Amino acid sequence: MQHPHATTTDMTLDEIAVQAFKAGLRGELLSPTDASFDAARRVWNAMIDKTPALIVRCAGVADVISAVNFARDHDLLLAVRGGGHNVAGKAVCDGGLVIDLSQMKSIRIDPARRTARAEPGLTWGEFDRETQVFGLATTGGAVSTTGIAGLTLGGGVGWLMGQYGLTCDNLLSADIVTADGQLLTASATEHPDLFWALRGGSGNFGVVTSFEYQLHPVGPVLAGMLLHPLAGAREVLRFYREFTATAPDELTAYASLLTAPDGVPMVAIILCYCGPLAEGEQIVEPLRRFGPPVADLLRPMAYVEIQSMLDAAFPPGLQSYWKANQMDDLSDAAIDAIVAHAATVTSPMTAILIEHHHGAMSRVDPNATAFAHRRAPYDFIIFSVWPDPAENDRNIRWTREFWQAMRPFFADGVYVNALSDDEGADRVRAAYGANYERLVALKSQYDPANFFRVNQNIAPSGG
Repeated sequence: MQHPHATTTDMTLDEIAVQAFKAGLRGELLSPTDASFDAARRVWNAMIDKTPALIVRCAGVADVISAVNFARDHDLLLAVRGGGHNVAGKAVCDGGLVIDLSQMKSIRIDPARRTARAEPGLTWGEFDRETQVFGLATTGGAVSTTGIAGLTLGGGVGWLMGQYGLTCDNLLSADIVTADGQLLTASATEHPDLFWALRGGSGNFGVVTSFEYQLHPVGPVLAGMLLHPLAGAREVLRFYREFTATAPDELTAYASLLTAPDGVPMVAIILCYCGPLAEGEQIVEPLRRFGPPVADLLRPMAYVEIQSMLDAAFPPGLQSYWKANQMDDLSDAAIDAIVAHAATVTSPMTAILIEHHHGAMSRVDPNATAFAHRRAPYDFIIFSVWPDPAENDRNIRWTREFWQAMRPFFADGVYVNALSDDEGADRVRAAYGANYERLVALKSQYDPANFFRVNQNIAPSGG
């Protein structure tokens, strides 16, 4: 719930206080009269159209602390923006203050220790370019324009998760500004309870100003996609189910129902093998033979190439609405329902994705981090995307009806980073499962007033 004093955009802040705040910043303070304000309030999902009172583009930790204190002292609703890629649009708010971290992009690699220390304004494309100079990487999503901060704090699935775990499993420490304006370091030895919460608890506990990651050797990968006609989708998905049941840790494979650029509906298997290439060629051979595919786009490539391969499917400035849930099984009945609804898709830009979750990420104890859902082997996501706002109702309705039809096949869990804006408290609770009550207790300790609430919110007890 928004603070009663922070819900209107016509509220005039004390100009003297604003000017004093601005004078103390190293970064930039934008208000609606500034020429760059309109662009600065836009996020990746064009469906989100919110107008804050102020946007502070932080240059460093001091600016973040100053902004948190200013928002708290003036009862301002606060949103925190890293990459601005979250589909729910939690990086911006109406009438409040946006802490924009997009200018904070420093990164330092320690090749000997295989670690990286990175600021929250980085995207995965920027992060990967730096680590790959040393032949290193860590799990980091599947779209290069995604910000590192939001993905990490929500858990972080990606191409390397079977071999190296989730992004949050590779987080060694984090510097965080809490609701009282304090800078804390959270790690296995410092504030370990807060460190536990940050690994999946999203933006509920403060503003992270620095992430320290474990890196791993990652050379060229065998990656790309295999395309089949939609008419064969049932057979392809059944084969995908059988194939993924014995997939080695090094192989992450997704299945997708999509429309090709020429307007032809297709089913794709998209994969990344991060082990020795000769072994990878043998492992993927059954996939290449099955069908056979009408297009085989698998080849050795640099890790940064697979990381950006799906970028064109997720451009900024379009209307986007997602519905997702985890699945314990990809049954024949579930496959039939997926194929039936894919045939009625309302936008050629929309894609249905089935992710295989296995390996290292699934061997971590579900209670070891806030990210709880490590046992379900599949994640099902409807990525509905279309350009015209006049088509919003039609596309959202199709997405919701499809998701409802899939509910009999769902497990209990959902990935917090895949939640849209209107999902409600029960879905947030579902994102954390058995870990939810511990998160509530920690929220009550570190943010009892629910100051950080423009997020998939974990309300403090009594809040």
